[in-house]
Amino acid sequence: MILEQLLVGSMGVCCYLIGCEETKKGAIVDPGGDERRILAEVEKLGLQIEYIIATHGHPDHVCGNRIIMEATGGIIVMHEADADYFEKPETQNYFSMLGLEPSPPAQKRVKDGDLIEVGNVKLRVIHTPGHTPGGICLYSAPNLFTGDTLFVGGVGRTDFPGGSYDGLMESLKNKVLTLPEETIIWPGHGYGGSQSTIGEEKRSNPFLR
Repeated sequence: MILEQLLVGSMGVCCYLIGCEETKKGAIVDPGGDERRILAEVEKLGLQIEYIIATHGHPDHVCGNRIIMEATGGIIVMHEADADYFEKPETQNYFSMLGLEPSPPAQKRVKDGDLIEVGNVKLRVIHTPGHTPGGICLYSAPNLFTGDTLFVGGVGRTDFPGGSYDGLMESLKNKVLTLPEETIIWPGHGYGGSQSTIGEEKRSNPFLR
């Protein structure tokens, strides 16, 4: 697997470039700004972008979707619950306070257990609601892209509309922490660090004790 982590945008989002070494097909996860830099890295890696995947619909993670889609022809992918939730006018009005462009409508809606195939790389969708109704993690052993579900030493906030602390804790307990301890965590922001493992978070993350 080709894997590159970029810290992008005004809110310090961890964007990921994922590619298949054999076919050079690729995906971009959470292009939250700095689109020119993202596209330059895509060109440098020689990737043909098929998918633009949102771990969730908050504007800081999807504000680059339109530009990236227009530049690459990639398909916007989002969990069906967030695709519906973030198309609501009241949701868009609330999050407009961030001053960031919302995503165009998702062209591919996914649900728990779906596989997103990027060449020979298979990303399994794990629905982890709590931060948002349709938050997801993407799993391709040993890598887990956690979005704002789990950070290094922290967890996603749940005080925005659509958030649920109990739901987030349930997602972490039943969906994330059941994965092998050697699983590498790639978070949606670099709070506390740019990567970790399931085992380390079980031992040291105060929210998971």
